[in-house]
Amino acid sequence: MGAVPGRRTTAKGRVGRLLHLGPPPGAATVDTIDVARADPNGLTSAEAAHRLAVHGANRLRDDNGNHPLAVLFRQFRSPMVLILLGAAILSFFLGEYDEASIVLFIVLASTSLGFYQEYRAGNAVAELRRRIAVTCTVLRDGTPTTVPAATLVPGDVLLLSAGSLIPADGVVLAATALHVDEAVLTGESFPVLKASTAPDNRAHMGTSVRSGEGRVLVTATGRDTEFGGLAEAVGALDDETSFARGTRRFGLLMTQIMLVLVTVVLVANVLLGRPVLDSLLFAAALAVGITPELLPAIVTVTLSQGAKRLTERGVLVRRLVAIENLGSMDVLCTDKTGTLTIGEVRLDRAVDAAGTPSTRTLRLAMLNAALQTAMANPLDSAILARRADVDIAAARKLGEVPYDFDRKRLSVLVADDDGPTLICKGAVGPMLDCCTAIEIDGVATPLTPEHRAAAESRLAEWSADGFRVIAIASRELPAEACSADDEAGLTLVGYLVFSDPLKPGIVDTVAALARNGIELRVISGDNRYVAAHVATEIGLKPRIVTGAQIETLHGAALARFIRGANVFAEVTPDIKERIIAALRHTGATVGYMGDGINDAPALRAADIGISVDNAVDAAKAAADVILLRQDLNVLLDGVLAGRTAFGNTIKYIAITISANFGNMISMAVASLVLPFLPMLATQILLNNLLSDLPMLAISTDRVDAETLERPRQWDFRALIRAMVGFGLMSSIFDGLTFLLLLVVFHADPATFQTGWFVESLLTELCIVAVMRTHKSFFRSAPSPLLLWTSAGVALVTVASCYLPYAKFFAFAPLSPALMASLLAIVVVYVAASEVLKTRLGLIGPRSIPPARGRARRALWWRQSRARR
Repeated sequence: MGAVPGRRTTAKGRVGRLLHLGPPPGAATVDTIDVARADPNGLTSAEAAHRLAVHGANRLRDDNGNHPLAVLFRQFRSPMVLILLGAAILSFFLGEYDEASIVLFIVLASTSLGFYQEYRAGNAVAELRRRIAVTCTVLRDGTPTTVPAATLVPGDVLLLSAGSLIPADGVVLAATALHVDEAVLTGESFPVLKASTAPDNRAHMGTSVRSGEGRVLVTATGRDTEFGGLAEAVGALDDETSFARGTRRFGLLMTQIMLVLVTVVLVANVLLGRPVLDSLLFAAALAVGITPELLPAIVTVTLSQGAKRLTERGVLVRRLVAIENLGSMDVLCTDKTGTLTIGEVRLDRAVDAAGTPSTRTLRLAMLNAALQTAMANPLDSAILARRADVDIAAARKLGEVPYDFDRKRLSVLVADDDGPTLICKGAVGPMLDCCTAIEIDGVATPLTPEHRAAAESRLAEWSADGFRVIAIASRELPAEACSADDEAGLTLVGYLVFSDPLKPGIVDTVAALARNGIELRVISGDNRYVAAHVATEIGLKPRIVTGAQIETLHGAALARFIRGANVFAEVTPDIKERIIAALRHTGATVGYMGDGINDAPALRAADIGISVDNAVDAAKAAADVILLRQDLNVLLDGVLAGRTAFGNTIKYIAITISANFGNMISMAVASLVLPFLPMLATQILLNNLLSDLPMLAISTDRVDAETLERPRQWDFRALIRAMVGFGLMSSIFDGLTFLLLLVVFHADPATFQTGWFVESLLTELCIVAVMRTHKSFFRSAPSPLLLWTSAGVALVTVASCYLPYAKFFAFAPLSPALMASLLAIVVVYVAASEVLKTRLGLIGPRSIPPARGRARRALWWRQSRARR
C-alpha cells in the first residue's frame, strides 16, 4: 500500500512539528454525524465497491510512476537532450536534413534504451509491491473480512488488535485498553490511550496499536487523511538514503563541470568565427558526452535486478534504494526469538513457587492464555498446546487488562468455581513487585525478603540455562470488571518455564556475518541471564547493558556508554529505539530485525528495517526489507546482493566519468587549437550511444569477492581521483593520437575525426575491463553479457568507417597502417591504465572506505584492525 508514511526520525520531526493530533476545529460535528449514520455491522460488499469508485484507492501517492508515458517523459528531462532536439529541429528548417535526421535518430535511440530498461525495472518493482501489500480486517456484510488496505473506504468499520497498522483516519467506536503508538507522526514515544468517550477519540493513518483492541469507523482515506494533507505540504516524507544523497550530489557535481566546460567551448567557438548552429550542436553533444545520462536507468535497472535476485532468495524489498543501505549495513541488531532460536516456544514445565511441578499453576496459566484476546503471542500458544491436560470449560471471562511493555504483565478476570479471580502473568521482576504473598503447599504466606531472594536465585538459575520464565499470580476480586489498579496485593502461585532452542547452524551464520564486516548485537526484552546465555551459545563474548542502565541516558552520552556493548537486555520498545538511534550516532549503518509490535519503533529508527512475512502489520509497514523466512542466512544473501548492486552502480559511474572526462577535455582543447571541429556533433552522439550499450549490461557483471567482504559507501574523493587520474591518462593518449594523425599520417579533417572516433571509443570500451575490478583485468572475468556486448561494439567501431552508413556520419575509410597504429595505441593505453590502477590504487576496496565523518572513519579503522 502506498499509504505507509515516512519512517525516519527526521521525517517524524518534520511531521511532528506540523501535526497536532486531536480533533481539529469543526471536525467533531462531522464525525458525530458520521458515527450516527454508521452501521455498526460495517458496509456491504456492494456499497464498499461503490465508495471505492467514488473515493479512489486508499493511497497517498498514485501508482502511475511507471506508466509508459511517465517513464518516457522522464527520458527527456535533461536540458542537454532538449537543446539537441531543438538544434536538430532548427537544422531541419535550415535545410540540414541529413544532420538533423542523424541527431534525432541517435537521441531517440538513446532515450529508447533508457525507457526500455527503466520501464521493465519499474514493472518488476510494481510486482514486488503487490506481493507485500498491507491488509486489514473490516466488517463487510456483518462478517470480519481481511481486505487489502488500499480498498478501505469511508464508512468501513476496522477491527484492531495489538500489532495492527491503522491504515486510515477514523473515530473510535469501542475500545478495550486500546493504546496507539503515534510516534511515527508526533515523535512521542509513549502510546496514547484511545476510547470512544475520551477527548482524543480519533485514530490516524500510519499509527499502530501497541496493545488492546478496538473498533474504528473510517472517516477519511488516502490523501483526505490528516497525514495525506501533510504529505502534500511536506513533500516526500521518506528520509533521503545515503545512496540517493550520493547520487544527487554526484549529479550536481557533474552538472557544474558540464556547465563550465560547455560554456567555455561554445563561447570560444563562436569567437573563432565558426557557425553558431554548428557550435551549439557541438557544445550540446559535448555536454551529453560528459554526462552519464543513463545513470537513472542504470541505477534503476541495477537495483531492480538486485531486488529480483533477492526475491529469488526469499527477500522482498519495499523500497529499491534500501538495497544500498542493506549492502552498507555494518551493525545488525536483532531479537533472539525466531532469529537466533528456532522460534517454536515450548512450555517446558509449570511449577509452584518452590519449583515443584504444579497442575494448579498450569490451570491458572491456561485460563489466562485462553481468555485473553488483546494480543496473540507465542507464549500463550505454547501454553494452549497443553490444553488437553486441563479442564477450563466452566470458566467465564469477566474482564481483561491487556499486556503492555511498561507493566510487562497481562491480567484476566475469570468467573470460576472459586468465584471471581484475577489471574495475572508476566515477567518475574514486575510480578514480584505486585505480590504481597506467596503460595506454599497451597497456603498463602506473606512474601518475605527471603522468599523474594529465593525466587530471584531460582530465576537466575533457570535463565542461565537458557530458559525463559514468567510468573503466575492471582487474587480474589469480587467485581464484574478490572483495571491495572487491581494488579496489587497478588499472591505468587508459581512459574512457567519455556524453552526455545537455538537454530541449527546459527553459530556458523553469526561467524559469516562477522567475516563480512557485520557486527551482531542482541536486543531483547528478556532478562540479562537469558540474553547472556544465548549470546554465549552463538559465539559472542557478551558485554551486557540493561535497559535500567541506559534509561536516563540520551544522545552522545548514550552512544558513548553503549559503544562496546553487544547484548542489550530487559529493554522496552522505547529503549530499543533509543539504542538504534545511539548506534547510528556513532556512525554505523544500523539494521534492525524484528517482527512484533514492540519492534516497530526500532524498525523505523534503523537505517535498514528488516521484518518477516508473518510479522504484525505495524512491523512490516515500518520495515524496508521483508524476509520470507526468518533466517539470518537469507539476510546475509540479501546483504551481498545489496553490495553487488552498489558495486556495479559505482563501476558505471567511475568508468563513465573517467572515460568521458578525458575524451571531452581533449575534445574541448582540440576544438580551440584546430582549424576544424575535432569531431562532429553527430559523431560525438554516436560515440556516446555505442559506449553506453555495454554499460546497460553492467548490472549483470560479477563483483570481486574481496569487494563484497565489507560494507561500502559513497566516496567522492575516490571518484574524483579516478576521474582525474584515468581522465588525464586518456587525454595523454588522445594527444598521442592527435600527433599520429596530424604529423605522421597528415590526416584531413574527415580522416582525423574518423581516426579519433575509433580511438576514443575503443579506449572507452577497454577501460571498462580495467576499471571494473581491482585485480589485473585478465584475472577477473566479466559477465558474459558485458563481455560480448563490449566485443560487439568494438567490432562495429572498427568497421564503422568501412560500412555503408559511414557517409551519413562523415566517416572516412582508414588505411590499414593507420588502423593498426590506432589499435597499437589502444593496447598501450590499456597497459598504462593497468599500471596506473595497481600502482596508485585508484580502483579497489580501499578506494571507497565507509567514511561518514570522523566517527565513521574511526569505526572503520577499529573494524579493519579487528579483522586483521
